Amino acid sequence: MPKPALDQGAKYSRVMLKISGEALMGDQGYGLHPPTVERVAREIKAVHDLGVEICMVIGGGNIFRGLQGSAQGMERTTADYMGMLATVMNALAMQAALEALGVFTRVISAIPMDQVCEPYIRRRAVRHLEKKRVCIFAAGTGNPYFTTDTAAALRASEMACQAIFMGKNVDGIYDSDPKKNADAKRYDSISYDEVLRDNLKVMDASAIALCRDNKMPLVVFSLNEPGGFRGIMAGQGTYTLVHD
Repeated sequence: MPKPALDQGAKYSRVMLKISGEALMGDQGYGLHPPTVERVAREIKAVHDLGVEICMVIGGGNIFRGLQGSAQGMERTTADYMGMLATVMNALAMQAALEALGVFTRVISAIPMDQVCEPYIRRRAVRHLEKKRVCIFAAGTGNPYFTTDTAAALRASEMACQAIFMGKNVDGIYDSDPKKNADAKRYDSISYDEVLRDNLKVMDASAIALCRDNKMPLVVFSLNEPGGFRGIMAGQGTYTLVHD
């Protein structure tokens, strides 16, 4: 099926947006901050209004992080499943915020829980996108030992997305932490192999390797910049492009 026509300025017709759970907790130290969730939803709506088909993956670190639970003595598999459930909670919160703005949304879980969201069926998810529904993929890959970064890379490939957009607290990838080092260098463009070689903490290694193998461009930008997501979609603003 042909891709939909886009308004002027949109460079992509179908994208994956990956954000961390921490991006939804605002200035709080834990949980969800409704005004922040609404602000992010408005950023997504602005891009959706361009005619862009949007997939999303949201982390769960604002509620529970499997690795931290495992480090405190919890069995790793159990901790990871708890983290997956946290991503479902965040996905439902984002769905509510988007639908309050008039954006039809589907939460699609890798772990079946039919009373609260849909199970993952690839062809059904593709059809939702074609009908202009935002698809939020929850519960990671459905398997322990895999992060939501890997889930985003996997679902983006399955959905034939043209790029993954990583919404961060900084405006790209730096050679060191810009909050700790005023002389940190930001990359305008960098290869997957350089990210892996230099151990740059933009995504976990499995996710970066999956993007590289599937030639999936990765755009890292700041989600804190008002209108930033829409601007980046038009190739404007500050960001880092990860590519072959």
